[in-house]
Amino acid sequence: MPQTTLTIATNGPGLTEFTRAVEEFVRRVTEENGINEGLLTVFVRHTSCSLLIQENADPDVRRDLDAFFNRLVPPSDHPSMCWVVHTAEGPDDMPAHIKAALTAVSISIPVSHGRLLLGTWQGIYLFEHRDRPHRREVVLHLSA
Repeated sequence: MPQTTLTIATNGPGLTEFTRAVEEFVRRVTEENGINEGLLTVFVRHTSCSLLIQENADPDVRRDLDAFFNRLVPPSDHPSMCWVVHTAEGPDDMPAHIKAALTAVSISIPVSHGRLLLGTWQGIYLFEHRDRPHRREVVLHLSA
């Protein structure tokens, strides 16, 4: 079945929407292969970022999610994180792994008539948990 890999550039921590790139892949693949219905799997190939389907209308939602996860899992040099052992790559490294463990690295989205069956205000996001910008690989696989 059709598959591709997207490269998503992040600007550091936070949510980067890539819904349009996914929609374009699904549209092209369904047209070329005559697929009417299917299931899209979206998978991120990293351990310090994750995927979310989240509201894409109000940017306050993204800011609040960032603030929540930063309060939930602060950097490893924060006094509440004194138990963390894995610090070789900096104070954002182990917290990034924890945040990725709490969220998803793979999501599935139904497809019908060449379209993702997302809700009105839903978008697909890469959730970067590291402090620096990264280039992240996301695999898209459409099964009919």
